[in-house]
Amino acid sequence: MRTEKHNPTIDAQEDAEARPSRGIQSVEVGGQLLQALARAGRQMALKDLAREADMTPAKAHPYLVSFGKLGLIEQDPLSGHYGLGPLAMQLGLISLQQVDPVRLASAELPALAQRVGCTVSAAVWGGEGPVIIRVEEGPTPVYVAMRHGTPASLRHTGTGKVFAAFRPRADIEAALAREGQTGALLDPTFAAELEEIRRAGMTRVRDELLPGISAMAVPVFDGFGRLVLAIAAIGPSARLDLSEGSEQVRALREVGQALSQRLGAVNARP
Repeated sequence: MRTEKHNPTIDAQEDAEARPSRGIQSVEVGGQLLQALARAGRQMALKDLAREADMTPAKAHPYLVSFGKLGLIEQDPLSGHYGLGPLAMQLGLISLQQVDPVRLASAELPALAQRVGCTVSAAVWGGEGPVIIRVEEGPTPVYVAMRHGTPASLRHTGTGKVFAAFRPRADIEAALAREGQTGALLDPTFAAELEEIRRAGMTRVRDELLPGISAMAVPVFDGFGRLVLAIAAIGPSARLDLSEGSEQVRALREVGQALSQRLGAVNARP
């Protein structure tokens, strides 16, 4: 009869992997203070910070002391208000350096194309204007063909209008001039359209560039509030529901906001 030998270290590791992931509750509770500071984007008094983290000042204070020792939080010596400390800033900067917006967006496109049921794309600002860099075809036999490297018109495409709404004005004026649209920003109709895009956080284009083809696009911001990407969906007008609250609009919004948050944007808006 053979006796099997067990390695206690391996057995303990396998048991830990088999169990559901469990965290340390006190760390999660204290983390609410860090999240509150990140959401506020400014220094806060103890009572205000505790309220935003849904705890009493007496409960919050010990956490703040420990976070202060680690450098995650620091207290202003004059006002007594609390803000994010040097370690939190270092972690944020390192995170921004490690994140590739294009890689993150590219990973989201296949699932997004399946969800909205049409072709989706990602575009960045190139040397002379918006350029489509990634394309994912939809699951239906009818789709709109796009190519990598295709420029997007600032005046007539959903992708281009997102950049026109959120890029610096000087960049847009120069790019519009190259399109033969000098002075377009002075057009009241176009100016009002861009203002609506800023308010709504997305653009919708129906039968504008091509009859029977519609599109919508959302911006993706980084932690400094800068536009880094535009994610768009384009397809036959009969298949693309541009109405607010539609599943396709909701899917596109969710991806844009999720990418912005992963890139450090607190409110996913500039």
